[in-house]
Amino acid sequence: MTMEVKRMLINVRTKVSTYVIAVAVFCCVDTALAQTSNERTLHAPDSSSTLSVGSRDYVISPDDLLDIFIVDVPELSRQYRISTTGQLDFPLIPKPIDAAGLTLEAVSLKLRQLLQQSGTLTDPHITINVKESRLHSIAITGAVKKPQIYEVMGPTRIFDVLSLAGGLADNAGPVVRIIRLSTCGQTESINGQGSSTETSRTQQVTTLNLRTLLSSTDAKLNVDVCPGDWVTVPPADVIYVVGAVHKSGGFELTTEHDKLSVMQAIALAEDLKPTARRNDALIIRRNSSATNGRTEIAVNLRNIFAGKSPDVPLQPDDILFVPESAGKKALTRGAEAAIQVATGVAIYRPY
Repeated sequence: MTMEVKRMLINVRTKVSTYVIAVAVFCCVDTALAQTSNERTLHAPDSSSTLSVGSRDYVISPDDLLDIFIVDVPELSRQYRISTTGQLDFPLIPKPIDAAGLTLEAVSLKLRQLLQQSGTLTDPHITINVKESRLHSIAITGAVKKPQIYEVMGPTRIFDVLSLAGGLADNAGPVVRIIRLSTCGQTESINGQGSSTETSRTQQVTTLNLRTLLSSTDAKLNVDVCPGDWVTVPPADVIYVVGAVHKSGGFELTTEHDKLSVMQAIALAEDLKPTARRNDALIIRRNSSATNGRTEIAVNLRNIFAGKSPDVPLQPDDILFVPESAGKKALTRGAEAAIQVATGVAIYRPY
């Protein structure tokens, strides 16, 4: 092998070695940067455990719980409660920060400036999330599967609110009511058949027909529910028929306009028994002004069925009692028993 060839081989080996070393160094640096990035990410607040809030939209309120994260400063990264006066007390900053009424982004910038001015941090990178907000919640009560208070950061559609509560309970009535004690930005007027709005000096009540809401394709009926609203689904009204009938029980009124008469109630109870005292039936109706808290209305079923007397309309929570035994004393005892029986009978829905 000539000297010239040897020199060429040495040059090639030198270049290859240099290239290998450069690649190795690059890989090490890249790995180190990746590890540093991963370490920072591990310290960041878990977004899944905080409320989903857009920093440009959310306005801080008194009593809010904020999750403040400062990159590479774990000593200051924790949760802070806004005071009832709307101020944020932050370590190393002598005066409280007026935070209520500001967005998360505005408070983040203000905190950054104050930390720089105090000489505590030269270039802080701050992220703020809302962990809890007592003023940004809605109460869902009534005939839903999971009635409780839910946190919402902005307007939420009524369908979503009912889904949060697990859907409607079996005894849900025909309407859902939204009670609003404050404004909700720009509200949309609703002219649909399935809703109505009543406004008083202190609150606004919107009533939606659930059957129309669930079956309609009109998006306007799926109205906004706002933080601070109270949503309630009243249980369905019930009329009770007990005594000498084939099917004693409570019968639900499942639409707003459902009304039952005595004859209709007897039909739902699958008619009278042969032993029924048709002349001595009673409607037992709640009456808070009465001595015993109720009014007893005599009903002659024989005359109603014969067309000699008009049919009698019933009201929600009425108990239609048809006695079986003769005698005034037995009838009085029967009325007392009817009230007790009505509290434990099965409730029937018409579908």
